[in-house]
Amino acid sequence: MRASGTIAAIATAVVLASCRSVTETPVPPPATVTTPAATDQVVKVVYPNVPGSFVAAVKSLRPSVVNIFTAQVVRDRSPFGVPGFENLFGGHRDRIQRSLGSGFIIDPQGYVLTNFHVVQGANEILVQLEDGRELAAQPVGAEPNIDVALLHIQAVDLTPVAFGDSDALEVGEWVLAIGNPFGLSQTVTAGIVSAKGRASRDIGMSQGGYQNFIQTDASINPGNSGGPLANVDGDVIGINTAIAAAGQGIGFAVPANMVKPILPQLKTTGRVVPAWIGVGIRELDAAAAQKLGLDGGVLITEVFDGGPGERAGIKPGDVITRFNGAPVHGVAELAWMTNTAGVGNDVALGAWRKGREIAVTVTVEPKPFTR
Repeated sequence: MRASGTIAAIATAVVLASCRSVTETPVPPPATVTTPAATDQVVKVVYPNVPGSFVAAVKSLRPSVVNIFTAQVVRDRSPFGVPGFENLFGGHRDRIQRSLGSGFIIDPQGYVLTNFHVVQGANEILVQLEDGRELAAQPVGAEPNIDVALLHIQAVDLTPVAFGDSDALEVGEWVLAIGNPFGLSQTVTAGIVSAKGRASRDIGMSQGGYQNFIQTDASINPGNSGGPLANVDGDVIGINTAIAAAGQGIGFAVPANMVKPILPQLKTTGRVVPAWIGVGIRELDAAAAQKLGLDGGVLITEVFDGGPGERAGIKPGDVITRFNGAPVHGVAELAWMTNTAGVGNDVALGAWRKGREIAVTVTVEPKPFTR
């Protein structure tokens, strides 16, 4: 009986201890959940320099973007690649090779800008507008060195793009690409400017001449070629041209400021007329530039007799540093500036001669075939 009483006392003590534990730590009341009233404002987080939406830019640009479809007659090679075998198999066979790309309207008169490689060798070019109209296009001009071609269509009620200033574009700035990738018309992608000033050698292209590509991570795919690269205002600052096949998110566009100066020549002559200022030039290497205290420039090695450079007073040993106010960094750039300045126009050169800056005005002339 004594043991039973002891066990009962211990059990009672455990129960009481348990009760004390509960009463000394009260259970908090359930939280009250309040539902915002219908009139409460929704707070949006806006990051600096990040657009809340690209809708306005896309709406302004889409009516100007076109799909381009081409057809080219291709003659198959002889079987096994051996001349003479075609007679054993019924002769050569022609086939139609079709491809697609993008472009955009640049004025109400029906001029359309695209890449040269989109329409190169095409026997037929069809342009499809955003409203569904399909129109035959005629090639007007091209500049293969920067992969640009100009087409013309007969149509009314066209919406041209607005060009922006690609020189003012900054790395990290938002951009849009619109085009016809894989036949998916009016596809819009967005990204940023990843880099500027990429040369053809940087991206594995073989074009000669001056190249100054904009690099972007906005998605660009086959069929986007020739379409616009635009800023968040919907202004075109480049023409989508190439992608790095071995990478992802690496696309390239020709800057708008390289294209705008050559449009008058493409419309009137169909090409960029080779021009010169009558001098021989070579690169100014870094050591020479440092010795002269210059950031860059192009060295004049020769002044041709009777040429525009001689008449303007340019001398061997001068270093050309500016062209119509723009800095000159290399030979290819100076040659491009000369070609796009337009034959017959006067240009203002800044030069360095014997430790001081000089200003020279020279007239651009057609480049002779032989010198």
